[in-house]
Amino acid sequence: MAQAVRDEGKKINSNINVTPMVDVMLVLLIIFMVITPMLNNKVNVALPIVSAATVMDNANKEDAITVAVTRDGRTFLGGDLIANADLGTRIADLLAKKTDPAADKSVYMRADQRAKYGAVMDTIDSIRTAGVSQLNLLTDNSATQ
Repeated sequence: MAQAVRDEGKKINSNINVTPMVDVMLVLLIIFMVITPMLNNKVNVALPIVSAATVMDNANKEDAITVAVTRDGRTFLGGDLIANADLGTRIADLLAKKTDPAADKSVYMRADQRAKYGAVMDTIDSIRTAGVSQLNLLTDNSATQ
């Protein structure tokens, strides 16, 4: 009786196939490229539509201080819900952290077009108590609608 010997173990390929890994990484890269611009505006606000809007590219920067007032009067600093009483001190702290003299020390405000006037004015007053001299109100251009 003869013994059958298999030589399959000698044919093992020790090279790593990186093609599937590259495919997965490219898909993840595309997903992150699509999602990243959507992360800038953490709070959805229907901005007022104006005919002569000025483009403010600094509002989209990562270190920009953005305050949002929603339709129901809630105030957000960045993406965090905050009370108007704490808004001035938090903005003052954020401005104090910007030590670079060339850094943009202005505040950008996004208020919903249906927000109550009193809620918007209270927020503006809270921002002014922080010592902000440059407050920018963000709007939408009617030409893009």
